[in-house]
Amino acid sequence: MVLDALLKIKNEQDPTLTFRRSCREGICGSCSMNIGGTNTLACISRIDPDTAKAIKIYPLPHMYVVKDLVPDMTHFFEQYASVQPWLQREEPIDYGKEQLHQSVEDRQKLDGLYECILCACCSTSCPSYWWNSDKYLGPAVLLQSYRCSLTVGITRRRNV
Repeated sequence: MVLDALLKIKNEQDPTLTFRRSCREGICGSCSMNIGGTNTLACISRIDPDTAKAIKIYPLPHMYVVKDLVPDMTHFFEQYASVQPWLQREEPIDYGKEQLHQSVEDRQKLDGLYECILCACCSTSCPSYWWNSDKYLGPAVLLQSYRCSLTVGITRRRNV
């Protein structure tokens, strides 16, 4: 995997090389970067067996770079927080008194929507986000907002 190669370079050739990583299994989104012209996760991106071919690795496009392959995700996560993508109750919760059940039908509405790991690969691939990120939230944040709007029955959306 590309992440393994980056770790080898960091350990054996350039200890100053900087990039994010955490789970190494494609579930955290920390190692998102542009590899071979595609925004992807370094931990699940395979290296071409033909080692004569060079691979180009860049930080996620259209984001400020903190250092090397580390983009500044501040604006992305501020946009995420702005849509308040968490469960909210209209009335106060008396914890431990009753369970908050979700119907099978309501749960099925979420299929395909909760897999987003907020890696920002889709948002930084989107031209509308590139040029209007101050106004357009981007696909990842809009998906999270939509996902929370579907959790009817147990939540209420406020300030969106």
